[in-house]
Amino acid sequence: MSEMFKLQMSKSKNHTAHNQTKKAHKNGIKKPKTNRYPSLNGVDAKFRRNHRWALHGTQKALAAKKAAEKK
Repeated sequence: MSEMFKLQMSKSKNHTAHNQTKKAHKNGIKKPKTNRYPSLNGVDAKFRRNHRWALHGTQKALAAKKAAEKK
């Protein structure tokens, strides 16, 4: 019956970082790519609606300013 309850020896080491930094730097650690204009997915709907009109108004103002400078 003692054979059924044999205990295994405990492991002396649970984790090691051996060679992990070398592997990581082999191809270089790169920053994540960022977009010029991040996506508005998941942004508050009220903000997105207002943002649309704000951009439109800005474009109209810039066009009017450019037209005034030509005259």
